[in-house]
Amino acid sequence: QVQLVESGGGLVQAGDSLRLSCAASGRTFVTYAWFRQAPGKERDFVAAITWSGGNTYYADSVKGRFTISRDNAKTTVYLQMNSLKPEDTAVYYCAAHPLTLYDLSRSNPRTYIYWGQGTQVTVSS
Repeated sequence: QVQLVESGGGLVQAGDSLRLSCAASGRTFVTYAWFRQAPGKERDFVAAITWSGGNTYYADSVKGRFTISRDNAKTTVYLQMNSLKPEDTAVYYCAAHPLTLYDLSRSNPRTYIYWGQGTQVTVSS
């Protein structure tokens, strides 16, 4: 059974940091990504990483503040979020795909087959 299990969300103040984790099991994936969805808004791309080469990609809104990484031994992907802002408040979802994704496909939530349950991140001002 394929599972993506997120953890690490919470309530923090502006300027604080959080680290989200996504533990994968059940099969091998090539591309992992984080998306976020605020109430009443679409699900937006945050960051992605390729498992083999470790190439990383970021939305402009989080560049320089967020870092996506992987732990091969634990089959876990992380999202380190620093300098958090109230506009980062959302439910954060981990997603995975068995193939290498490029450009628009990588940042399109409809491309991804597997999803975690989501973890809430709330940043107060």
